[in-house]
Amino acid sequence: WGIEHYFKQGPGVIDAASGYMQGHVDHPTYRQVCTDTTGHAETVKVVFDPQRIAYRRLLEAFFVMHDPTQVNRQGPDHGEQYRSGIWYVNDEQKREAEAYIKELQAADRYDSRKIVTQVEAAKTFWPAEDYHQDYIAKTGAACHVKNPW
Repeated sequence: WGIEHYFKQGPGVIDAASGYMQGHVDHPTYRQVCTDTTGHAETVKVVFDPQRIAYRRLLEAFFVMHDPTQVNRQGPDHGEQYRSGIWYVNDEQKREAEAYIKELQAADRYDSRKIVTQVEAAKTFWPAEDYHQDYIAKTGAACHVKNPW
């Protein structure tokens, strides 16, 4: 929810929506995803105008927002659905994501901890339930995600 909230604030970001990807169940629910049996990751689909914001800038923001060295965990949340992942839609995005991860690792940005972010071809995006969309804006809930802008 925090990732969605902050991506929406990005200049050139047209939309960001919470949902689920990379699993093997069609139309998963939050309850199903939380069982660690569907293979899905909680995900944010980001639609952006590449004339206004570069994919590289979105990658930079993503790696500020979360800790890519945690396996199946983010902040207080744990489980397979909280794994760090980039689900690319074309070969250019794949190359850029992999190169950026190598760059971050070489720069030792995470104090010798290995970046475990998965980089995979995007599977079907399933939107999360309405109550998950714009969750922070709707509820004012606090979030452990860092603002990258």
